[in-house]
Amino acid sequence: MIEIGRSKRAVEVFGFDDIAIVPNRRTRGIEEVNLTWKIDALTFDFPIIAAPMDSVMSPQTAIAIGKLGSLGVLNLEGLWTRYEDPRPLLEELADIEDQAAATKRMQEIYAAPIQAELISERMNQIRDAGVPVAGSLSPQTCAEFANVVERAGVDFFVIRGTTVSAEHVSKIAEPLNLKQFIYHLDVPVIVGGCATYQSALHLMRTGAAGVLVGFGGGATGRNRRVLGVEVPMASALADVAAARRDYLDESGGRYVHVIADGALGRSGDIAKAIGCGADAVMVGSPFARAAEAPGRGYHWGVEAWHPSLPRGERVRFGIIGSLEEILLGPSHTTDGTMNLVGALRKAMATTGYSDVKEFQRVDLVVHR
Repeated sequence: MIEIGRSKRAVEVFGFDDIAIVPNRRTRGIEEVNLTWKIDALTFDFPIIAAPMDSVMSPQTAIAIGKLGSLGVLNLEGLWTRYEDPRPLLEELADIEDQAAATKRMQEIYAAPIQAELISERMNQIRDAGVPVAGSLSPQTCAEFANVVERAGVDFFVIRGTTVSAEHVSKIAEPLNLKQFIYHLDVPVIVGGCATYQSALHLMRTGAAGVLVGFGGGATGRNRRVLGVEVPMASALADVAAARRDYLDESGGRYVHVIADGALGRSGDIAKAIGCGADAVMVGSPFARAAEAPGRGYHWGVEAWHPSLPRGERVRFGIIGSLEEILLGPSHTTDGTMNLVGALRKAMATTGYSDVKEFQRVDLVVHR
């Protein structure tokens, strides 16, 4: 603990930039590395999920990600469920350079109501392509649209917010009882974000198949500046991994997957996230650089269009390649923004680990 004056103490924490992975005595050929990831009844070729952000995910990009061997999660509160064809609006946003004007325009277009029939239509479109289907709602809209999502036949229901707790208290709105809600759903649920041992343990006790760690998008979130809220990801993941271990004992063997969600802008961050204990990562900003991305080189999260307190902004990344190149290569850059899968495979081979579960035990060092 660190003393902050006479009356306050704090824990020292670390982000991905503060740590590094340590090579072992053994190395491997990359052909010896197995990246497959299994959650519930589905197995994926690698542990990288595309985040539910309108700048990244459309039905078409979710299908493309699925065909490449992973999972794309569609934001069911985004433009694709508010408008029959949001592409003109996405093009309009891409043409607005002024940040304040872009925020105001986003607030206007996201004010349109969510249409239940569009949720069903988008989920059916993805399922008809023969790839896994996943949709995301915030805790505030789960009660209203959960039945629609469940009837659409999703493989995963993602409940994603800036900070999600199992014990929300409100005198105005009836809080979502996560444990009861998840118990009555007939599909596996991934829920978060959280960033502490105790909050993660509570979410695991709700029956979730996976827990999201982080605040969902380190590149676009501004929670530290606006709210003063932040837990650096390396420390958050290590704490939640400890909660996973303890819950495994508490529940008699039920394993809950830990999924890093935020501050994952480059391939090295993905490797460090798994080294800190993550089973998989949910990635947004690297995919925003894809030619197929709906944001046309811009990236933003749900915080950017909050109607009364926006806590994020659009970030301009530009376009560097296709979705396939960003995921599987070949890379044309040297900064870790392309061939994410190849970089993770290389990191594991360099340190001598053959699968993701083993790689969670890799040694780390701290930069001072």
